[in-house]
Amino acid sequence: MGLPQLADSRAMRRNRVCKRGTILLGAQFSEIDCILCDFHEHGAELKAPQDTFLPGEFLLYVPQDDKAYRCRLAWRRKDRIGVEISGAEPKPRWQYGRAGN
Repeated sequence: MGLPQLADSRAMRRNRVCKRGTILLGAQFSEIDCILCDFHEHGAELKAPQDTFLPGEFLLYVPQDDKAYRCRLAWRRKDRIGVEISGAEPKPRWQYGRAGN
């Protein structure tokens, strides 16, 4: 006799991934390295240093996808960050760091 299955309360099922990303803070031209832990077209969970300051909205550049995702901070627990994704765009021209040229 097995354990009962618990229903996932998320509206959309996220896919587990392990991708490198860069949080882009345009006005300051700052970049914060992060890891995408799970992802779907409307949200993601990121891992970044716990003491990292994040504004309510930012761009997340994922070199493997060659896209920048418009993100809104949804929640935060220690080094884990939940974001809502509102769309995607090409890598910003002003982005200059390791995430690509």
